[in-house]
Amino acid sequence: MVARDDVIEALHGVEDPELGMDIVELGLMYDVEVDGSNVKILYSLTSMGCPAGAMIADGIIDAARGVPGVGEVEAELTFDPPWTPDRMSDDAKFILGFG
Repeated sequence: MVARDDVIEALHGVEDPELGMDIVELGLMYDVEVDGSNVKILYSLTSMGCPAGAMIADGIIDAARGVPGVGEVEAELTFDPPWTPDRMSDDAKFILGFG
C-alpha cells in the first residue's frame, strides 16, 4: 500500500527552478490523495504564466511514480486558491526573505 507521506517526501525532490526550492517547502503542493496504488496530486504554480510549469508537472509525475507501489499518477494544476508566499514553510520564507 502506498503511504501519502512517502509521496509527499518524494515531492520534496521537485524543485521550482526559478526559486531554487522544492514545491513542498514553497507551498505549491496543495494535496495528495492516495487510492490504492493510484495517486492524485493537487498543485499550483507561483503564477499562471510560470514558464517552469511543464517542468514542474513532469517532475511531480516522475517523483510520484518513483515511490514503490505507485501505479497511476494524476497531477492536477489549480489556481483555487491562488498561491501566495503565505503558503511557504517558515524555512522557505526565511531563505527567500519573506520573513
